Amino acid sequence: MCGIVAAIAGNNIVSVLIEGLTRLEYRGYDSAGLAVLNPNLNRLRSVGRVAELAKAADGLAANSGIAHTRWATHGVPSERNAHPHISAGLAVVHNGIIENFAEIKQELTVNGYVFTSDTDTEVVAHLLQETLKKTPDLFEAVRLTTNRLVGAYAIAVLKEGEDRIVVARNGAPLLLGIGEGGSYAASDAAALLQVTRKMIYLEDGDVAELRRDGVRIVRPDGSPADRPNFESSLSADAVELGKYRHYMQKEIFEQPQALANTLEMIAGGAGLSPNLFGTAAPEIMEDVEGVLIIACGTSYHAGLVARYWIEQLAGLPCQVEIASEYRYRTSVPNPKLLVVAISQSGETADTLAAVKHAKALGMHKTLTICNVPESALIREAALKFLTRAGPEIGVASTKAFTTQLAALALLALVLAKQRGRLSEDEETKHLVALRHLPVAVTKTLTLEPEIEKWAGRFAGKQHALFLGRGHHYPIALEGALKLKEISYIHAEAYPAGELKHGPLALVDKDMPVISVAPNDTLLEKLKSNLQEVKARGGELYVFADADSEVQDGEENVHVLRLPEHYGLLSPILHVVPLQLLAYHAALVKGTDVDKPRNLAKSVTVE
Repeated sequence: MCGIVAAIAGNNIVSVLIEGLTRLEYRGYDSAGLAVLNPNLNRLRSVGRVAELAKAADGLAANSGIAHTRWATHGVPSERNAHPHISAGLAVVHNGIIENFAEIKQELTVNGYVFTSDTDTEVVAHLLQETLKKTPDLFEAVRLTTNRLVGAYAIAVLKEGEDRIVVARNGAPLLLGIGEGGSYAASDAAALLQVTRKMIYLEDGDVAELRRDGVRIVRPDGSPADRPNFESSLSADAVELGKYRHYMQKEIFEQPQALANTLEMIAGGAGLSPNLFGTAAPEIMEDVEGVLIIACGTSYHAGLVARYWIEQLAGLPCQVEIASEYRYRTSVPNPKLLVVAISQSGETADTLAAVKHAKALGMHKTLTICNVPESALIREAALKFLTRAGPEIGVASTKAFTTQLAALALLALVLAKQRGRLSEDEETKHLVALRHLPVAVTKTLTLEPEIEKWAGRFAGKQHALFLGRGHHYPIALEGALKLKEISYIHAEAYPAGELKHGPLALVDKDMPVISVAPNDTLLEKLKSNLQEVKARGGELYVFADADSEVQDGEENVHVLRLPEHYGLLSPILHVVPLQLLAYHAALVKGTDVDKPRNLAKSVTVE
């Protein structure tokens, strides 16, 4: 949530700040602002999108500055709450939440500081100003100030008379960019591709100084920190919209390639091995007694699908926990559980905290499935698997979800093989299916014109019900989430067998019912559930396999058949038309597909 860009160079950096914020707008878009030195401190803020700030900044020139795009936590979206926040001659931008801000605010108010916003960030600016009275060196003052902060933060500080920018992070992502004749910082590498590919990821507690000729990093105690450089593998094209209307549409259609990239290690003759998850995996997985999956949102739905796969294939008990709930309840630890954390960004605050909680309970067999190398979750876990989906800009996750499912299918198969539950013939069959996934998804995407027609039929509805059974119930959950996220149609999902236990009371002609109907062992049960809907006057939209015997052509029954039946991996195919359905319903309704109200990407606060 929220995005930071900072730059100091020998040339005008205002366009770098604006372009960087544009690249980070998926992280927050209720307001934006910047502060530059030219030579005095000059601040601009605006409510709404970065484009509004860009208009206000037209003609502005400076060699150093900080910028921010906001997703509101403390205080409503407004200019007074937009960052940067100022205290005398210094400006601060901040991502995260300062949990002890009320205590610090009271202390500063007694000392005569006047607060002009409702944010926790303004506390940081005034506290830093107070610290500078005793410690006039900006770098040291920032270090001492952050030592007083409780919570998550990434901050950047600009001060009049200082030819440098100071940044710090703890629990919120921040990386440095090393350019020719300039130094930069941002919440995401995508923001800095315009100026450099040479990056440094900061660790929790790090404080860094940016100058034109380089950077300096220290730990919380002030000792020097040597952080490795890396070359970003992101391409500029990867974050360009290209021929597509929205990033969500682009990312839906990137799924075949994303899956191919994710499964590249089993291409050709490569087989299943624990080493797919790291060199330590054979030893770590050897005596596993069960699996604990921790995730939030869409990643949680991926975990729910994986539970079916892991228990069916590997014969291991698997529990799936919402990260924000797991860390705050009393659970029974088992050091022989494999703890699997799933996150697109690798910076999801609740998931990261839940993994740390599990480790504190003695569960050190940890695995992260993530889309971002060098992210906090990747560094936190003993094992890792990169999904290689590429940047996902749209707030509603699509390709991250299907690549997570592919990774989790590999995990289930590896655990099954390690436990002697997967014959050579079965392994070959599953590998063939995995390798064919990109082709199968490509075929599924050809259904878009028919799905677009469906979207037009029920986009005016206020509510929708999604049904699924078995390992397609989580796919129904994901379909409902996608629809509500971007079209604002209230949608919920149920296991189809639960219809008569309550949800059937909602079914009438105004409640469209969307069902996932693969040709599996539960199909006949599902067909009976669909008849219950039909008998109550409900209108059915059924996504069936090519060979599913679901009758089409009846009044209020619409059936769309997927090109292939895909067995165990069917959830990966069946979610694609649900993504397209949500996308086209949102288009009909005219909502902001990539930036839905009240939501943002990369949830780095609780």
